[in-house]
Amino acid sequence: MNAESDERIEAAGKAAPESATGGTTKVERELGSRAPGFIKASKPLHLSWQVGVFVVGLGVVVAGVLMLVLPGPGWLVIFGGMAIWATEFVWAQLVLRWTKRKVTEAAQRALDPKVRRRNIILTTVGLVIMAVLVGIYIWKFGLALPWTVGE
Repeated sequence: MNAESDERIEAAGKAAPESATGGTTKVERELGSRAPGFIKASKPLHLSWQVGVFVVGLGVVVAGVLMLVLPGPGWLVIFGGMAIWATEFVWAQLVLRWTKRKVTEAAQRALDPKVRRRNIILTTVGLVIMAVLVGIYIWKFGLALPWTVGE
């Protein structure tokens, strides 16, 4: 690891967030490499380990980006690649922590009764519009399938 990642580890330890209950500090995983000890002991081995983790993570992220336009769970695979990178790189760990925090905040907002009520109303309106459109289609064309209408 380099001096920058050591500084981030120290800063993360000092600025650990406090939970809302009881004022106790929330325990988060330490930033930095999670490589086995015998790999960390040898600098060339650790560097080759980091290159391998980077290449594997890059392959998974590229596959996820391709899945954004092709069939497949693109975002899920991209986050999987980020998780692979986070086993070794501090910047990826920080990105994943930020992402988890934002997802948790979004989930809390979605559970808010006002937001939930709005979402239910919008879903109901959308379903009513779809039912009206299907009704108009059946009234105009009958139960014919779209690709046999012209025949």
